[in-house]
Amino acid sequence: MAEKPRIVMLPTPGMGHLIPLIGFAKDLVHSHDLAITLIVLTIGPPTNAQKDLLHALPGTIKPILVPPVSYQPEMNAFFAITRSMSSIRHLFKSLVYSNRPRALVVDLLSTDVLEFAMEFNIPSYVYFPSSALSLALMFDLPTLDETVSCEFKDLPEPMKLPGSVPVHGRDFPAELQDRSKDEYKWLLNEAKRYLIAKGMILNSFKDLEPGTIEALQLEEPDKPAVYAIGPRLQTGSSGGIDESECGKWLDNQPSGSVLFVSFGSGGTLSLDQLNN
Repeated sequence: MAEKPRIVMLPTPGMGHLIPLIGFAKDLVHSHDLAITLIVLTIGPPTNAQKDLLHALPGTIKPILVPPVSYQPEMNAFFAITRSMSSIRHLFKSLVYSNRPRALVVDLLSTDVLEFAMEFNIPSYVYFPSSALSLALMFDLPTLDETVSCEFKDLPEPMKLPGSVPVHGRDFPAELQDRSKDEYKWLLNEAKRYLIAKGMILNSFKDLEPGTIEALQLEEPDKPAVYAIGPRLQTGSSGGIDESECGKWLDNQPSGSVLFVSFGSGGTLSLDQLNN
């Protein structure tokens, strides 16, 4: 029997990245009859939560654990990826020669690995599980870095991102508020490498962010295509979301009475944000 078409996926280390990419992998397996090889970078020994999550995967999703080289307790995701590049390349090369994958999919903070897809002429995509506005900001970040001389939080006027309302620099993510820090430089490099990908897979939808998604999907030279596939929700597990019940509840609310708030993977809001 012929093997199923295979896709290689690689999330940034951490459960907050692993869970969304596994959810997307399950969607592809169920909807398109694909097989997935999941390259999992670990910082230190796998946690019980990671083991349980990987053990519960269907047979069509095969996880391969890659511990970082020269592990240190204080190591973060950035250094884990950087120090594992040689191991990842060796593994990806073996996958190319054993059963050439149809595509490589990485998440929004693992774009270093896109160079291997280029090397072996494999189409590559970035899974971006955040908002269209966040993606618009990342696309514009290299230009903003070159044209803005001060810290973004010190800009007196809001900035206009494609298809969105003006946004004050002080409302940018915390990682972009100090341009001298490694976190900022890391995100800037990630944003620059998005242009390497053939496409960006966005977990949002036009009814939620119409103007921004339309702007993102305009064809431009050297810009990856943007596919809005949302909403992707975690379902079918303890504590998960029942999409049908959510839809019924929303249908019963008065028009314009529901405010959508995204807590992000950190799950925190400031006191001012909660009060407002």
